[in-house]
Amino acid sequence: MSDPSAIARLRPKKALGQNFLVNEGAIATIVGAALAAKAPRLLEIGPGPGVLTERLLADGRPLWAVDLDPEACDLLRARFSDRPQFHLLQGDAVRLPVPEGAPWSVVGNLPYNAATPILARLLTESIPWERMVLMFQLEVAQKLMGVPGTKAYGPLSVLAQLCAKLTRLVKLGPGSFRPAPQVDSAVVQFEPRADAPSLAERAALLTVLHRSFAHRRKTLANNWQGSLSVEALTNVGLASALRAEVITPAAWLAATRALISQHPEVFSSPCP
Repeated sequence: MSDPSAIARLRPKKALGQNFLVNEGAIATIVGAALAAKAPRLLEIGPGPGVLTERLLADGRPLWAVDLDPEACDLLRARFSDRPQFHLLQGDAVRLPVPEGAPWSVVGNLPYNAATPILARLLTESIPWERMVLMFQLEVAQKLMGVPGTKAYGPLSVLAQLCAKLTRLVKLGPGSFRPAPQVDSAVVQFEPRADAPSLAERAALLTVLHRSFAHRRKTLANNWQGSLSVEALTNVGLASALRAEVITPAAWLAATRALISQHPEVFSSPCP
C-alpha cells in the first residue's frame, strides 16, 4: 500500500499541474509495466510524494527521480535518501540533463501542463529508453493514438507512432487523483520500434508536420505555398490537394526523407 501520510504532507500546486495518483490498482499497473522492462535503470518523472517511487525502489534497480517542486524534493529526500539506489534530480524535466549510459525504463504521472513537451523531448533527444509508462490527460492519450482522418490525429500522433508501439494500459476518472482533475486520464505504454527514424529524421519530420498541419482545414498546397510547389510536393509523395490529417505516418516519413534529399532548404530556413 502507498503511504497516505506522504500524500497528505505534500500540497498539490495547480501552477505545476500536480494531481497525485491515489488509485491503488492504477499504481500497481504502472509499476508492474515499468518493472517488466529489462532496462538496468529506472527514470521517474514527476514523482511528487513518491507513491510510485516507493514501489519502484523495492525492485532494487537504481532509480533517478526528476521533480521541479522544491517541497516534493524535500519530502522525497526525507523518505528515500537512505536508499543507495535512489537519486534525486531537482529541476524541469523538459530540459534538465539526465545521466548518460544504459537504457531506461521511464515511468511517470506527468504534470498535465508539461506532459507534451516532456514526451517530445523523450522522443527526439538521445535519451535511451527500453520502455516508457506515462500518464496523460485522456485527450493527449487519444492524440497519441489518433488514426488518419480523425480529429485526434496530428503531429504528435505521427511522431509517437513512428517511434514506438503504443498500448493504452488503463483509463482513469478524476476520482483516482488528489485533487481530482476536471478531466479523465490514461496511462500509455511505449516500446521502441526497431524501424524508428533516426534523431535527425525526427527533427526534420517535425518541421514538415508543423508546416503541413499549420491550418488543418487547408490543403498541403496552401500550407506550403511560398516554400514548395505543387510539383515538388507531388515528387516527394504528397498529393497537394490532400489535407495533412489523412496522410499515414509511414507516408509522412517517406516524404520527409525525400525532402531531406531533394529540398534541404526546407530545413535550413524558419517557417513563416
